[in-house]
Amino acid sequence: MTGGSDLAFRHALVPPANGRSRGVLFLLHGTGGDETSLLELGRAVAPDRLLVGVRGRSNEEGVTRFFRRFHALRYDQEHLAAEADALAEFTLAAAGRYDVAGLPRAALGYSNGANIALAAQLRAPGTFGEMALLRAVQPFDAPPSPSLAGLTTLLLLGSEDPYLPAGRPLPGFLEGLGADVEHAVLAAGHALTFEDVGRLTAWFGRAPDGRPGGPD
Repeated sequence: MTGGSDLAFRHALVPPANGRSRGVLFLLHGTGGDETSLLELGRAVAPDRLLVGVRGRSNEEGVTRFFRRFHALRYDQEHLAAEADALAEFTLAAAGRYDVAGLPRAALGYSNGANIALAAQLRAPGTFGEMALLRAVQPFDAPPSPSLAGLTTLLLLGSEDPYLPAGRPLPGFLEGLGADVEHAVLAAGHALTFEDVGRLTAWFGRAPDGRPGGPD
């Protein structure tokens, strides 16, 4: 289902499988994706969440992204900050529009989408209570350093990913800001694998106290 066109980002909605939502999961695609790219993954790993697939607003080199870049690891910092702020505002507006303002907000981002989720959280702490970041790197040249106490994060990197060196500092960076971080380097490249799916399913399925979850 396509979401309201008056909101800042084009988006798609999928209701929770059992009709009862444990929260809202914003799905943020990688380079060249769109608002539908991660819906199947989101439903597989978090069937009890309202899914909001979001489309990035930058279109360069003929592909969709969440912010402009100069090359693979050098980003337009002004545009990055502006789009991160816009995404943070969108999450609040969407939660209000779809009557889930009181429920937890989480992000599942892949590559460029993981980077914008991280940027939004650093610019506006509290945008998300949980973040699952797949193949992320630090997008800021001079990153903000707010308190991220209370944030729970899963970071999954790939051992054969050419961007791995840029992603390795992230666990320590986030822990230094107070976030609770689970991270792993998988036997993978930049593309996602079945191991990503398994780890995401276990992570999103855990109980609020961090223990493995069970049936409701």
